Amino acid sequence: MKIVILLILLLNAIGAQAQSDRDSLKRVWNNISFADTSRLNALYQLGHSFIDSDQDSAIYYAIIQNEFALERGLLEYSADAQDVLGDVYDSKGELTKAVNYYEKAYELFEKVRNRKKSASVLHDLGQVKWTAGEYKLALDYYRRSLAIADEINDKKRSSQCLKGIAYSYFQQGQYSTAMQYVQKSLIVSEEIDDEEGIAWCINALGVFYSRQGNSEKALEYYFKGLEINKKTGDQLAKSYSLRNIGNTYSILGDDEKALEYIERSLVIDEELNNKRSLSFSLNAIGEILNEQGEKEKALEYYYRCLFLAREIGNRDMECEYLEDIGSLLIDQGNYKAGISECQKSYDIALEIGSVVDQFNACDCLYKASKALGQDAKALLFHEKMAVLQDSINYEALAKDLQQMEFNNYMVADSLKKEEEKLKIAMAHQQEVSQKEKSRNMFMAGGLMLLMVAAGLYSRNRYVRKSRNWIEMEKDRSENLLLNILPAEIAEELKAKGKADARDFDQVSIIFTDFKGFTEQSAKLNTADLVNEINQCFEAFDHITEKYKIEKIKTIGDAYMAAGGLPVPTDDSVKNTILAALEMQAFISNRKIEKDAQNEPAFEMRVGIHTGPVAAGIVGVKKFQYDIWGDAVNTASRMESSGEVGRVNISQATYDLVKDDVQFNFTPRGKVEVKGKGEMEMYYVAT
Repeated sequence: MKIVILLILLLNAIGAQAQSDRDSLKRVWNNISFADTSRLNALYQLGHSFIDSDQDSAIYYAIIQNEFALERGLLEYSADAQDVLGDVYDSKGELTKAVNYYEKAYELFEKVRNRKKSASVLHDLGQVKWTAGEYKLALDYYRRSLAIADEINDKKRSSQCLKGIAYSYFQQGQYSTAMQYVQKSLIVSEEIDDEEGIAWCINALGVFYSRQGNSEKALEYYFKGLEINKKTGDQLAKSYSLRNIGNTYSILGDDEKALEYIERSLVIDEELNNKRSLSFSLNAIGEILNEQGEKEKALEYYYRCLFLAREIGNRDMECEYLEDIGSLLIDQGNYKAGISECQKSYDIALEIGSVVDQFNACDCLYKASKALGQDAKALLFHEKMAVLQDSINYEALAKDLQQMEFNNYMVADSLKKEEEKLKIAMAHQQEVSQKEKSRNMFMAGGLMLLMVAAGLYSRNRYVRKSRNWIEMEKDRSENLLLNILPAEIAEELKAKGKADARDFDQVSIIFTDFKGFTEQSAKLNTADLVNEINQCFEAFDHITEKYKIEKIKTIGDAYMAAGGLPVPTDDSVKNTILAALEMQAFISNRKIEKDAQNEPAFEMRVGIHTGPVAAGIVGVKKFQYDIWGDAVNTASRMESSGEVGRVNISQATYDLVKDDVQFNFTPRGKVEVKGKGEMEMYYVAT
């Protein structure tokens, strides 16, 4: 109760301060002894202060400002008023009016040669056109804004325009091009140390990985973005990061974690009253409910999202939500209503030029036509999907992502540079010593001999120390390299300055995850929690080394390893299973010990799948050896579909070891897997 009272008092204090500021601005405006420009500045600040809280008041003060400015011939202040009106109608979802006021503001800013504000208004026009789904027009405005920003060296605006261009290409399914602009924006954001911009770019890269099907990599980027959001205090960006994390956990089949993160996002959206973000969070919950079979509840959430999309005038969101509703209705057997909603979605997608939305709507219509036995229609939509799929070009995106991450040359290059620096320093020291020796020849014999001897001793000792230091640094770098890369990859990196990405036909991937991690972690303080996870993962590291399989990475409380790379072996599948069984045994035994001591302990699920992957080095600073491919996601599904204390393997893995007498298998039959349909699974033991 005390907290509630304090919160009310705090909100009242903030409101009182805001009102006090507005009263001061009104006094300036009403005082005719002040200069016209001072009074207009007060009006501008007054109108701007109401944009989010009282839009009618914002419009009222902006109109007064515009009329007064035009009477006095102060065009720049008239432009400011038009800009405020554009902002107000944009936030109200009245996009046509917003465009009208922004265009008037731009014309006036151009007349008075205020290039900075011209760039700002063009960027705002790009955002409005993007919201309306007019992506080609949005691109035009963003590019015009970017040209001015580059001309006046406004790097902050340049970064924002590059993001807008990336957004526009993304919505048209041109992921590869979009990613290139995200990278450009990231470079500019890092140059000006714009942490909010950096966080946005990191999240965007996570989205690209998600679209490519690499959920694990996407999750890494989302968590990085979330950490920056927490640091900067950007609540809206934090909401996006939380929701992206939740959506990814949902893709990975962990609905418990998914809902935890999405609900945290929803709380922020409601506090900010941001309708766009709120609709995304509601839609994410609807998706989970739909997957869980709660169709009617999911439909309620979808309709709420559709209402919000129409309220703010976002055509792309309206298109997506209509497709969600249509697909759900078709799943329920309500084909007539479902086809109607999907057709509406397709029509909007065509209108706004969204290739991705066209593909999704065609997929919906294809499934409905096929279910109704309308083969001709089904074939028509299937052919359209094939054409649209080609235009999206996921393969180019995969190559670009790999190229972005593949910067391994930096390691070998940095080692070489350090050695060169030391050689130069040693040569310089030798030159200095020689000069000192020459000067000393003019001194007395005894003193000369003494100093020459001392100089030679000092130089030789320095040379020996420098050489030793180089060797130590080389050894340290070698050990560091071998600690984070497989030996074969490290050798290739040192020899060639790069390590080529490779395809492997048969790799067995282990995923482990602690059950109820959130609940258990609440019982431990931070130091004990980190120590407990470290103890477990340290044991896993020894196990992977024992069975000659590669540790790939850890993500939170999840551990990932793979057998059969970088050098394939005949026994890699068997060794991977043995490693997984030993990991599970370690956790089970540790729980028994902890329970005896009445201390919290983890329980664990383990899954394995065998299939083709691509492998290579990723990262610029904290690089690592990583793997990609559908086999990675399938292995994650094996983990989430398993039980505590068991090792769950796929049919593909089972087929490779089913005749091994060392293993006992328990068939599970076909198990429904999110995003995969029904899959045969087996529990394995020795």
